[in-house]
Amino acid sequence: MAKTPSEANDAAPVALVFGVGPRRGLGVALARRFAAEGLKTVIVARDEKRLARQEAALRAEGLDVLAFVADATETGGVASAFDFAQYHGRLALVVFNVGANRAAPALETSPADFEALWRQNALAGFLVGREAAGRLAALGGGTLLFTGATASLRARNPFLAFASAKAALRAVAQALAREFAPKGVHVAHVVIDGVIDGDYARTNFPDFYKARGAGGRLKPDAIAAAYWGLHEQERSAWTHELDLRPFNEVF
Repeated sequence: MAKTPSEANDAAPVALVFGVGPRRGLGVALARRFAAEGLKTVIVARDEKRLARQEAALRAEGLDVLAFVADATETGGVASAFDFAQYHGRLALVVFNVGANRAAPALETSPADFEALWRQNALAGFLVGREAAGRLAALGGGTLLFTGATASLRARNPFLAFASAKAALRAVAQALAREFAPKGVHVAHVVIDGVIDGDYARTNFPDFYKARGAGGRLKPDAIAAAYWGLHEQERSAWTHELDLRPFNEVF
């Protein structure tokens, strides 16, 4: 059961990260940074075995990290993850880092594929964002961050379905920011404009990964530092959208 707002305000701050995948990836880097900054950090994903491995590895580093298995496309699972986080402290920072991508030309994109990417990116972002914004507002404020992509701003072949979903997620972030910023909730959308130097891109998009070279890929720890900077911003100068890209990325 979640603690009441008054009980939670007296507790230690908690970060909640939805979307934690490979060891070398942004989700793990975010969890590591938040925990290193002193926040009890709850990591959420669907893959129970992999999530357990990441929890064990982070705890072995001396970090206060807990895992919770949930599907971000299911309302009940999302609410349960928030209840779990709030049981352990005061909710302060939520990140929606769930992302799924498939490369396919328009004529090879089925309605099922299009809907699947929409559910995993846009619908899940709405469910997590709505839950986070409401709970943080009830607590007097906090930070809600969304992981975007180049495709959030520009749609091109072969990423029609992915771009549609990411553009919708960006709209979710904008609407939540306009509604909940006056209630003390800092909502920001981060455009990752480039290839992340992690296992996901290396495995699923090897040609893109190799083409960028070691100096042309975003380091997960560097991205995590930017997310932490957003969380620490003073409310008189909040950033809503932040672009992150390697120094040699063409844009």
